[in-house]
Amino acid sequence: MSSSEEKIKKAFAHKSWQEIKVSDSWQIFKITAEFVEGFEKLSRIGPCVSIFGSARTSPDNKYFKLAEEIAFQLVQKGYGVITGGGPGIMEAANMGARKGHGRSVGINIALPFEQEANLFIDPDKLITFDHFFVRKVMFMKYAQGFIVLPGGFGTFDELFEAITLIQTGKIARFPIILVGHDYWDGLMDWIREVMLGREHNINEKDLDLINVVDAAEEAVEEIDRFYSKYLLKPNF
Repeated sequence: MSSSEEKIKKAFAHKSWQEIKVSDSWQIFKITAEFVEGFEKLSRIGPCVSIFGSARTSPDNKYFKLAEEIAFQLVQKGYGVITGGGPGIMEAANMGARKGHGRSVGINIALPFEQEANLFIDPDKLITFDHFFVRKVMFMKYAQGFIVLPGGFGTFDELFEAITLIQTGKIARFPIILVGHDYWDGLMDWIREVMLGREHNINEKDLDLINVVDAAEEAVEEIDRFYSKYLLKPNF
């Protein structure tokens, strides 16, 4: 047994080494099953835009209302809406999609303290994952655009994952739209002044991957403009 294996064995002293290895091996099958379910279900949803934001946003917040309106307008244009399936901004977006009689998709995550799926997701378009990384693959693979409202660490994780994959050419470019100058301008200023200007850690053209807007109409227009400009159609 290697020194690494010895350390693992001490950390899991209540289990035999064989139990640890079997447990880890079977985890692969559980992860594979999540991928299979996600691919099978989401491959049938048609063109959709993912809307991200905080699970903590209350219904009286301006961004809750904005997310609902953005989703409503998107489904009028023929897009479906994908969210993380929970409360807050996610609930608002699913609510807007339902109100507009469009496709309302929820890619939920099982967490010990949150979150139950909201009630505005189409019953046949709800999936709950145990693994964040599997869930993120689904967002990247099946979204024709990201519209990002104010959120916390999870929102930033999903945002920067998309930017990184597009920047490095791992996925095809799609529009990334941040909603709310009052929330995002500080971050964008830091990216321009420090990340780009002082440290030269990105190229100036990387800034073109992100647009910041304030109104629902602007966000939806950015999606349409992108596909018109590049003479592309959303997938499917």
